[in-house]
Amino acid sequence: MRTQHTSFESMVRLGDLVLAKAGQEQVSDPKEFDNRTGYDASFLKGWELPLPMPPATTIRQIRYGKDTGKDVLNYEHFSVVMSAERRLPIITAVNIDGKQAVRNVPRETAWYYDGRLDKSDQWGDALYDNNKLDRGHMVRRDDPVWGTKAVALLANKDTFHFTNSCPQMAAVNQQTWLGLEDYILHNAEAAGMQVSVFTGPVFTDKDLVYRDALVPLAFWKVVAIVTGDGRKSATAYMISQEKELKTLEFEYGAYQTYQVSVQQVGRETGIDFGELEPYDGFTDYERKYGKKMVVKLGDLREIRV
Repeated sequence: MRTQHTSFESMVRLGDLVLAKAGQEQVSDPKEFDNRTGYDASFLKGWELPLPMPPATTIRQIRYGKDTGKDVLNYEHFSVVMSAERRLPIITAVNIDGKQAVRNVPRETAWYYDGRLDKSDQWGDALYDNNKLDRGHMVRRDDPVWGTKAVALLANKDTFHFTNSCPQMAAVNQQTWLGLEDYILHNAEAAGMQVSVFTGPVFTDKDLVYRDALVPLAFWKVVAIVTGDGRKSATAYMISQEKELKTLEFEYGAYQTYQVSVQQVGRETGIDFGELEPYDGFTDYERKYGKKMVVKLGDLREIRV
């Protein structure tokens, strides 16, 4: 049912808006991805961690060549599972190697449709042109950019596919969420660590209707590491609005980042995080005491691993 959806269109005067770039997007040749292996479940030393999957009924399957009928889009060092209904990613999974990070790789100047899916399966520039919505990377551009320079360049370009994008307001994409992503990547590089990160939107019946799309009100991130002493650790984070939206500009100050339990992210998304939950202290607390554990992060140094 969609009766609870809030109309985004009613909050903004679109007038005679012309979508400047819609219809001019480039499409990646499906053959480009033939050798992409995507997210590596064996990436973390001593921890086999399969890609957490959402319910099969929610997934958009690939429609190209030998990959027809598969559920996962593989890119360089990361993978994406798309929503059949929303035309947005349900979950992305990336491996980060802090020891092999390559920096100063230039940004792409355009976003691409993934040719393994129909255009109608992906939201292109029609959703983002001439408004305050960013094409928010779910797999951050810098995260999979490691290895040789050639591999890093492929990974960089791969992140600029609409399949890796969700609509985010600038304050979320460029400030609050970016701070958490910077923190994760900086620590991975500083310690020469390997990290696996899972990211996606929270789809609910209260999401905003805008240009025929449903704009998520919240996003989540789950981080898995093996510490220097061999301990497995999983932590989860969520960013959302504390109050209902009043205008198109959003209540920027209402956005906050919270550390939550992996179990909570699984409940709200339907994604199976069963392999991660035993290594999350927040989940352990909730099961032991029967109440939700949420910590507002005023400072990222407050993160509990």
